[in-house]
Amino acid sequence: MNIPAPAAQLVRGFAMGAADIVPGVSGGTVALVLGIYGRLINNIRIGARGLKELLTGDITALKATLGEIEWVWLLSLLAGILVAVAALSSVLERLLDDEPITMSGLFFGLVLGTVYVAYRMLDRVDATAIGIIAGVGVSLFLLLGLKSDTVVDQNAAEVVTRSPLIFLLVGAIAICAMILPGISGSFLLVMMGMYTEVLGAVNDRDFVSLGAFIVGAVVGLALFSTLLSWLLEHYRNWVIAAMIGLMLGSMRVLWPWPNGTNTTTLSAPSGNVVLPIVLAVVGIIVVVAVDILSRKYVDVDPID
Repeated sequence: MNIPAPAAQLVRGFAMGAADIVPGVSGGTVALVLGIYGRLINNIRIGARGLKELLTGDITALKATLGEIEWVWLLSLLAGILVAVAALSSVLERLLDDEPITMSGLFFGLVLGTVYVAYRMLDRVDATAIGIIAGVGVSLFLLLGLKSDTVVDQNAAEVVTRSPLIFLLVGAIAICAMILPGISGSFLLVMMGMYTEVLGAVNDRDFVSLGAFIVGAVVGLALFSTLLSWLLEHYRNWVIAAMIGLMLGSMRVLWPWPNGTNTTTLSAPSGNVVLPIVLAVVGIIVVVAVDILSRKYVDVDPID
C-alpha cells in the first residue's frame, strides 16, 4: 500500500530541509535519493514559465500554467522543509559544533550512499560518463579547497557593504544549490564572502538589499530550472553523471578529519576513528534502505 501523497511529501520535505542545514549537503541530494528530483524540477520549470507569463501580461496563459503546477504536492514538500529548518537547525548546528568529526562521519556515509543510488540511475556507464564524473568531481574538490573554513567567525561583523547588484547576482547563484545535489547554498555564500552580508541585511532590515537578493534568487531559479529541465530531457545520462561528480567533490567538506564540516582541510584519521566510521556505514545503509523502501511503498518519479 502506498503512503498518502501529502504525508509522503511532508516526510520528504523534512529530509530535504534537514539536509540544507548541513554544509556540503543540499536538498537536491535528498530529492535525488527519494526519487522526486525530476518531478521537483518540472514543477519549478512550470512555475518559471508562469513567472514569464505574469511579467509579459499573458493572463490567459498564466491561468493555464498555474493549473499545471501540482500545488498540493509542492506545498506539502515546502511545509516539510520549513518544519525541518525550524525544528532541527539549532539541534544540528549544536551537534556539528560539539561533535564535528562524529557528525561528519554520518553525513559522509549518507552522501556516499546517495552516490551509489545515483550511479544506479545511469542508463550506461561509458567513457563519457566516467569522464564527466571525474572532471566535475575533481573540479569541485579543488574549488572547495580554495577556502579552508566553511563557517564564519562568530566575531565577524554582520554588516552590508556591497551594492544591491551584488546581492542580485549572489542570490541567483546561491539558489542553484537548492536544486543541485552536492553543495549547500549557505556554503556558497561563505565561499563568495556574502554570508555575513546577507545576515547583516536581515538584521538591519535592509529591504533594498534583501529585495535584490530575493529577485536574484527567483530569476536564477527560473533560468536554471528551465536549463536543467532541458538538459535532463536531452542529456539525462550526462546530467546524472555530473550530479554524481558534484556529490563526490563535495565530500571534501564532509571528510571527518581534522575538524569535520568546519574546514575543507584534509588529514589522516586520528583520535576518534571508530565511531565516525561506524556512523558512515550506518549512513550508507540508511540511504540504500530508504531508496529500496521509496521504490516499494511510495511513487517514485523517474528523472526524465
